[in-house]
Amino acid sequence: MAHSPCDIWTLPALVTGTGAPFVSFLCTMIFTRRRPRLSCGLSIGAVSISFAASLFLLVCHWGMEAPIHHVGRWLVSSDVNVPFGFLVDPLSLLMLAVVSAICLLVQIYSLGYMAEDPGFSRYYAFMSLFAWAMMSLAVSPNLLQLYIFWELVGLSSYLLIGFWYEKFSATQAGKKAFVMTRAGDVLFFMGVLLVLVHAGNLNIVEINGIRGAEGYSQTIAALSAILIFGGIVGKSAQFPLLTWLPDAMEGPTPVSALLHSATMVAAGVYLFARLFPFFSLSPAAMSLFLAIGTLSMLLASTMAMVSRDIKRVWAYSTISQLGFMIMGLAAGGYFAGVFHLTTHAAFKALLFLCSGVFIHHFGTNDIFKLGAEGSTRFKTPFLCLVTAAGALAGVPPLAGFFSKEAVMGALLEGSSPLWLVPALVGVFLTAYYAFRVIFVIGFPGRSAQTPTAQSRLFPSEEVHGIQAAHYRVMVGPLVVLAFVTLFLGFAQGSLESFLLGGEGRSQGHSGAVHGLVAALALSLAGAGAGMAWWEFGRKGATRKGLVERIPALYRLFSERWYLDHIYRFLMDRLVDRGISVLFLQNDNRVIDGTIDGLGKGTAEGGRLLALLQQAMIQYRLMAAFAVVALLTASLFF
Repeated sequence: MAHSPCDIWTLPALVTGTGAPFVSFLCTMIFTRRRPRLSCGLSIGAVSISFAASLFLLVCHWGMEAPIHHVGRWLVSSDVNVPFGFLVDPLSLLMLAVVSAICLLVQIYSLGYMAEDPGFSRYYAFMSLFAWAMMSLAVSPNLLQLYIFWELVGLSSYLLIGFWYEKFSATQAGKKAFVMTRAGDVLFFMGVLLVLVHAGNLNIVEINGIRGAEGYSQTIAALSAILIFGGIVGKSAQFPLLTWLPDAMEGPTPVSALLHSATMVAAGVYLFARLFPFFSLSPAAMSLFLAIGTLSMLLASTMAMVSRDIKRVWAYSTISQLGFMIMGLAAGGYFAGVFHLTTHAAFKALLFLCSGVFIHHFGTNDIFKLGAEGSTRFKTPFLCLVTAAGALAGVPPLAGFFSKEAVMGALLEGSSPLWLVPALVGVFLTAYYAFRVIFVIGFPGRSAQTPTAQSRLFPSEEVHGIQAAHYRVMVGPLVVLAFVTLFLGFAQGSLESFLLGGEGRSQGHSGAVHGLVAALALSLAGAGAGMAWWEFGRKGATRKGLVERIPALYRLFSERWYLDHIYRFLMDRLVDRGISVLFLQNDNRVIDGTIDGLGKGTAEGGRLLALLQQAMIQYRLMAAFAVVALLTASLFF
């Protein structure tokens, strides 16, 4: 049987594309840590190979009819066979392309942003490790292999979030992210074990297939889905484990762009899409997921409304948009969720990288200070920031408009169109906080200060030397991402055909109803942007939001609905004063008490025996004489 060139080169492309970043990581950590230029060259070269391989696979297998497995036997126990290898299907190919593209652009951008950092080589080594873990996760054929790389993604994120380990806040943020995501991962692993017990294997295609569905009762299907979803809640920072993500902004800005766009937090939504048929076995579980996504979206949006830190605003928006994706998937919109994941990768990376240009130069994350310093003189980054904010708000014809409308359509077609109401509220809030940042930076008002000589030089044509070179390197990826954000939405039809195999989504409502929902969403987005302009953009604006005029509500939102306070209270009561006290008592009374009792018993026994050896010679002689006398008497009588 003849094989096409695509079939012949698929496995080498997979091995090379996913393995090149790992080789780069090993080489950098072992051989080139003292040679920064060589280290970054290895890392960027490796991820370029990964990007080229992912494009090759995407083009070769566009329109594929069935998933392709390249696996070998890894673990065998009784009737259980766990393979290790690669799964090639439309979802994994799309995710592989998105991840490699974002990793490549972020690493190129980092040449300027991280140029003067003493940990330059270490940074690129961790970036390579992250890229390898995330791409390997995307093509994992079974849940155990996926879980291994899931944990490696968590390890990589911990290393990158706490990259500036000299800062106490960075190390604390890294630990917080690691611990909170581990809480979800414990549930995920329990779900994997439950699937293994009842299905007898962990092959993703079989679990999603009809044969896999036969091995579950409704109760087991719901419990397994909920446990696995616990990992999604942790990794994608959904309620209640959402507070670690804003704190993760302590890492370098390119790290934030990477974590928030196509990797790390997106891994949770990818897992949802990866196991979408399996999750769909339990309508009750899907309803729970829909509620969690909705609550996360609304809570994060309110937090973003009052934050002054530009990176935290985009962090809250990430939680909110991930909530939108989960809402779309949980409502039955497989394509809607995946499509929004794809478009979000582009415009969210663009938001962070544009912000990084301002932060890198002015040394502050405060949006009011950035506006006062004159950030709009960075014309290209500011225009790209406006483009990305428009996509986030769902402004046509940007990519975010198309994907967000797909989510709205999925909610409309879902079991209960009432979920559209909070989604529309989220559209309004998203437009408000996105354009609040734009108007604060773009229209600084009377609070603007005269730019210093240093701040005038950097974006001007008079700049020469290393800073200008850094700026040009950082602007290149922004232009590419802005181009993608502008035109990716028009590929909706092609991507839908690719992901669904040509099977379009059934329409339960008329086109007029969908058009009405789209018009309503667009009107609410316009209202949110208009409200932001009235409060922060117009001449004579108070530059104080509506929420800020209500102190109690402002404190509630700025304190993240007191979620961290609740966690601290639970830690104090349950852990410090509960579990810890029980362990201390067990240690003092049971462990130490047993050992101390044995010691005291031994000492007292020794003292008792010592009494027989001290100042009792006459008694022992009398006893010996008595024994001898008795023995003698027994012999003669």
